[in-house]
Amino acid sequence: MITVVGNLKGGAGKSTVAFNLAVWLARHGERVTTYDLDPQRTLTDVADVRSEEGYTPLFSLHYGGTELIDDIKEKSGEVIVDVGTANMDALKGALTIADRIVIPVPPSQADVWSTQRFLSIVNKITSAENLPEILVFVNRADTHQAIRESDEAEEALAELEGIHLIRSRLCQRTAYRRSFSEGLGVFERKPSSKASKEFIKFVTILYPDVG
Repeated sequence: MITVVGNLKGGAGKSTVAFNLAVWLARHGERVTTYDLDPQRTLTDVADVRSEEGYTPLFSLHYGGTELIDDIKEKSGEVIVDVGTANMDALKGALTIADRIVIPVPPSQADVWSTQRFLSIVNKITSAENLPEILVFVNRADTHQAIRESDEAEEALAELEGIHLIRSRLCQRTAYRRSFSEGLGVFERKPSSKASKEFIKFVTILYPDVG
């Protein structure tokens, strides 16, 4: 299955999500291949850190642009593609071959608007018979119950047509930044942490038959 993790805006946490998904799948014995189509190469950087630190399991990673689209189509197993608007041609190419698109959305009105524009792009470049499944969730959600932005963003996303809203949030936690900088999945660094538990809940929704 080809899963594209994408968004129009930077700072949505695409690479963190893609990396954690890849590590989790690899730890559960899945054959997983990742593609970093973003010129910032964040996913490539964290994969390099993981390799240099000697953490296992590793996963296959390829960095590039539109020249990799045909290669992605031919891959078997679980494929994860990290792509953003810094390379629009690669983004559009990835969207046309995706089985599903996972869109992390930070809790702000600007990010909701950006998601609407992203969905417009998906609808324009994919055919009705080959429309990928589109899964949207609130990422970097507020942890304080008195703050309503995450609830409001989720309510707004629920109104969008043609998507499946995952009501399992990933919160804005230091644990994600620290584990990422060390080349570890958030569930590896501190398995009993809140971040670990919420990510496992999230990933088992995406991959119910794994684990």
